[in-house]
Amino acid sequence: MNFKIVDSHVHFDVKGYEITTIREDYIEKYGEEKYKRIQQMNKYQSEKWREAWGFPEPLPTLDKIEDTAKLWIDEMEKNNIEKMIFLTGGGNETLSGIVKQYPDKFVGYAHHNPFIKNSPEILERAITEEGLKGYKILAPGLHGKLDDESLEPLWNKAEKHRIPILIHFGILGGAGGIANDYNINPMVLHDVIRSHPDIPFIIPHFGCGQTESLLQLAWVCPNVYVDTSGSNQWTRWMPYNLTVRDLFKKFYETIGPNRIIFGTDSQWFPRGFVKKYFDDQVKDCVELGMGKDEIKNIFRDNILNLLNLVK
Repeated sequence: MNFKIVDSHVHFDVKGYEITTIREDYIEKYGEEKYKRIQQMNKYQSEKWREAWGFPEPLPTLDKIEDTAKLWIDEMEKNNIEKMIFLTGGGNETLSGIVKQYPDKFVGYAHHNPFIKNSPEILERAITEEGLKGYKILAPGLHGKLDDESLEPLWNKAEKHRIPILIHFGILGGAGGIANDYNINPMVLHDVIRSHPDIPFIIPHFGCGQTESLLQLAWVCPNVYVDTSGSNQWTRWMPYNLTVRDLFKKFYETIGPNRIIFGTDSQWFPRGFVKKYFDDQVKDCVELGMGKDEIKNIFRDNILNLLNLVK
């Protein structure tokens, strides 16, 4: 490719910090022992996934953030990557410090719980003082519905600063995670998205099983974008044949190439940047007949435009 790519969906592991993906009341309802038992029973699923892709076992997170940052810089140099966008990384303040180490290479998003006290003010500080460029939310597992009126001040802050908001819908946490929740479907945000047209809402993983709803939502809401990140193994669970290429084709036909955004969901080492996802997705786009400029939009320009970083 004759341009550098941008990975719009990466996580920066910080030792001792973990994003909570399972709501506490889920554990309270079933008990921590049963919850851990479910995770253990489903361990074979992650092992099978790593075997299928040829991924190594993750190594422990490094003690020093600076050492992890250097590993990511090395990955960028090896793989012709212009920027990496870290959606999470030890909390807003910590991630702010990480991206400031390499301001021309790293971009960070705020990633605090939208329902915590003073969440709008925390978001504004992250954008105006800490230098973060977007906002990441895990929808399933929150202590309230995303269309709750109490979140309106939060959406207003995001719209004021014209930042993208990336929200994970669909199954959360893989096998043993959450498959049923009042925020499982992106359609919960229908009215919010329509009432805030200046917020770009990015839905990752092609909707993670909520494909029909996401296609409908994106069709009626021009400020809805889709990201391509992850192995998208959820396609195997669908009651009909579906591949990542099918998803590219369907979203390309529905919303065009300017609202599709490349990402990998890279997170841990020694795997690093998941080039296998990148290679497969480029191949899909080429074989679907997309033009060179359209491919460049998907793998670089679309997200840079949303972040006002196009040179």
